[in-house]
Amino acid sequence: MLAQYSDLLFMAAVGVYVLAMVLHAAEFAAARSAKPVLVGAGGPDTVEPPARSERYARMAVSLTVLGAVLQFASIVTRGLAAERWPLGNMYEFTSAICLAAVVGWLVMLRRSPVTRAVGPFVLLPVVVLLFLAGTVLYAQAAPVVPALQSYWLVIHVTTITISSGLLLVPGVASILFLMRGAGWLSDRLPSADVLDRLAYRVTIIAFPLFTFAVIAGAIWAEAAWGRFWGWDPKETVAFVSWVIYAAYLHARATAGWRAARAAWINVAGFATVLFNLFFINMVVAGLHSYAGLG
Repeated sequence: MLAQYSDLLFMAAVGVYVLAMVLHAAEFAAARSAKPVLVGAGGPDTVEPPARSERYARMAVSLTVLGAVLQFASIVTRGLAAERWPLGNMYEFTSAICLAAVVGWLVMLRRSPVTRAVGPFVLLPVVVLLFLAGTVLYAQAAPVVPALQSYWLVIHVTTITISSGLLLVPGVASILFLMRGAGWLSDRLPSADVLDRLAYRVTIIAFPLFTFAVIAGAIWAEAAWGRFWGWDPKETVAFVSWVIYAAYLHARATAGWRAARAAWINVAGFATVLFNLFFINMVVAGLHSYAGLG
């Protein structure tokens, strides 16, 4: 019964996220068609946003919060139904990663409301990933394989899941930064500086978590397989991701390597995270193959 509730909550969360995207689209359309009202004298900084556009935006954010609550409830009930930590297969990984991405963006939105326009671009990959999770990757709630029956599942898998989800936000921000530089959607996106800061700030939060997850994975590997590191495909790609993000943070702090160059490095880092999550887990044979379908 709890497993059914979890599935229903999952589907409800996806539906709410889709509706939030629709409202964001309505926000953009209303902002484009409405004539802004000038408040007092001055330049463009004194333009008051159209009321209808603002209303759509607030509704979209509220629905995003509701979707996150529903998704969190889905994950909790999934764990209760399976009587284990709810990160035992690709369906659960993907759902939790998407939740981490949404919560990460909502926290940044709270701190910097100017990033609200990034919302639909964060929700788009989230909805796509959740659709894949609910269809291609779905697995029944069941006990995990013996290799995952360890307290390290809570430590290692949770931290790698949260950090991977958080890294979706700077990945999207960097892509938008590059799109803005190419002249795409420049009238609807935050400034390049805002996008650059968003990518950097979330990355410096996610990177230590990702680092800890890699170290915890090595400790778990020593306990389970008798060695800290064996260049298993998943370990190798995780290390490559770590190096790329370290290079991004270094580039971001180095004169001459900011802006587009750093953004490309960040995008490459997130591409390796996605590659590790899907291709390595589902296609490449290795010691982590049990994390695939089912």
